[in-house]
Amino acid sequence: MGKLNAKQLLSVSLTLFAIFFGAGNMIFPPAMGQLAGTNFIHALAGFLVTDAGIAILGMIGVVLVGNSMSDLGRLVSKKFAVVLSVGVYLLIGPLFALPRTGSVSFELALLPYVPQHNAWIFSLLFTAGFFLLTYYLSSNPNKVVDVVGKYMTPILLISIVMIFVGCIFTNPVNSEMIQYGTIGAPQQDYVSIPFFKGMIEGYNALDGPAGLAFAIIVINAIRSYGITDKKSIVKYTIFSGLGAAFFLAVVYFMLTYAGAITSTSFSNGGALLHALTSSLFGNVGGVILGIAVLLACLTTSIGLTTAFSDYFKELFPSVSYKKIAAAVCIFSFVISNVGLSQLITISLPVLMMIYPISVVLILLSFMKKYIGHRRMVYVGGMFMAFLASFVSALESAGVSFGITSLFHDYLPFYSLGLGWIIPAVVGAFIGFLPFWPMNKKNENI
Repeated sequence: MGKLNAKQLLSVSLTLFAIFFGAGNMIFPPAMGQLAGTNFIHALAGFLVTDAGIAILGMIGVVLVGNSMSDLGRLVSKKFAVVLSVGVYLLIGPLFALPRTGSVSFELALLPYVPQHNAWIFSLLFTAGFFLLTYYLSSNPNKVVDVVGKYMTPILLISIVMIFVGCIFTNPVNSEMIQYGTIGAPQQDYVSIPFFKGMIEGYNALDGPAGLAFAIIVINAIRSYGITDKKSIVKYTIFSGLGAAFFLAVVYFMLTYAGAITSTSFSNGGALLHALTSSLFGNVGGVILGIAVLLACLTTSIGLTTAFSDYFKELFPSVSYKKIAAAVCIFSFVISNVGLSQLITISLPVLMMIYPISVVLILLSFMKKYIGHRRMVYVGGMFMAFLASFVSALESAGVSFGITSLFHDYLPFYSLGLGWIIPAVVGAFIGFLPFWPMNKKNENI
């Protein structure tokens, strides 16, 4: 049967933390903290719900129904399992997360030291080198990721702790480059709904969908200690997930606080962090942070490229792993040069549509015993959630039409960014009706 001791459980928790902590986890909390100001604790709590919270629920959902994300998707159908897996791998791969590793690396490691008027040239050269190196190392990533993760993740964490300690003990600074030292007043939606605005920001880190893909890594890590029975695997997945969430919460608090005391406006959280670190510790501080983030992002990019290529190699056996890896690196190189701020602006509406669907499927998976063969329950819940989140996402992108005002007036929680909840519940209940073809036991779609 087997049992994990405290040291082994800590090891799995730290492994999970290292997997989740990537580029987005570094840049979004400071930017959120600056806008939240004195309400940064409320915003941070919301951020944790949709970041670590959904990721952990996703992993538990997967382990309850099987071993992989595809097993969760098969609650609906085999075809949907493929659609779900492809969609998640595209999100955490070449569409958003993977290009962001190149963008964040450039903006923290090189951008502050090059002429701003032709920074795009340096961005092209830097990201080309970054993704060439990613492609080269992804051919044999295990040793590289292990070494870099073993030494560079601690350096990155030490850098964050140093920034936090510096923020606490420094006197207020008011220079042309940066102003910090006093927690400012909340801005925008952080004045009235900081918790719910933090939840929306938590979408950006992409840990929610990533939790579905990374569940198999945690399961294998637990099994490597001789744990084989289902109940124990579920139990230790929950414990290690909570442990990873604790470490994420501590790091997020430090980063959010650093943003909350900074009043100078920056284009994104990466630029804010670099300016703050350079002010606290001089140019050396900025360089150390840049190098640590660069190597941490490189580790993430290798892992994402490998996971993406492995999955699509299984999906398309006739295409070689190296060709898939090359294609994903080239595509990520192109997207990464859109710019970090633009990438964030584009990705948020998409994530606002994807997250509710994922949450509905995950939560319904906990009720699999009661839902039984009624697969239309999953479809109805996800479809109705998508309709509401689609309107909300378009509105966040600046697209508004007649139905938007109706949603504001009549749909509960819509103004909080959670207008999909009631439609999802209604859709799930409609799915229980007996006349749906999908609810037949032997239906094979």
